[in-house]
Amino acid sequence: MVVRRQVSVKSIKRRSRKAQKAITGRAREFSYRGKTIEELEQMELPELLELFPARVRRSYNREMNHEQQKLFDDLLGDKETLKTHVRDVIILPQFVGKKIELYNGTSYLKFEIKPEMIGHYLGEFAPTRKEVKHSGPGVGATRSSKFLPLK
Repeated sequence: MVVRRQVSVKSIKRRSRKAQKAITGRAREFSYRGKTIEELEQMELPELLELFPARVRRSYNREMNHEQQKLFDDLLGDKETLKTHVRDVIILPQFVGKKIELYNGTSYLKFEIKPEMIGHYLGEFAPTRKEVKHSGPGVGATRSSKFLPLK
């Protein structure tokens, strides 16, 4: 005896939509405020700064200190990997694809600059604080909190 399942119209439509998505699944192209990465790379700095938020514009208008300028020049250069302590440099489209080892206070965290990072500070991608992970009660805990049920 063969048992047949009833197939609803809704499930048939769902399957056809999934099949179409699998066929036409395309990757979304990156854009920042309506501009592609190629258009951003060709813009001059003052024109590019108009697209950035006010804090970023202000940081660039106030001039960079010696360390920031050195890192900025190195990032625009042909070096592929850089090791630095400078966390307050804003990521520009010209930096995309570079690898950076950024100091977070204890060690260097290595990451690659991606298009989604444009307009952010380097320090945002190397957190300086660890996430708090609690374990059982420690020294100095009250008597009632020392005896937790094992269930």
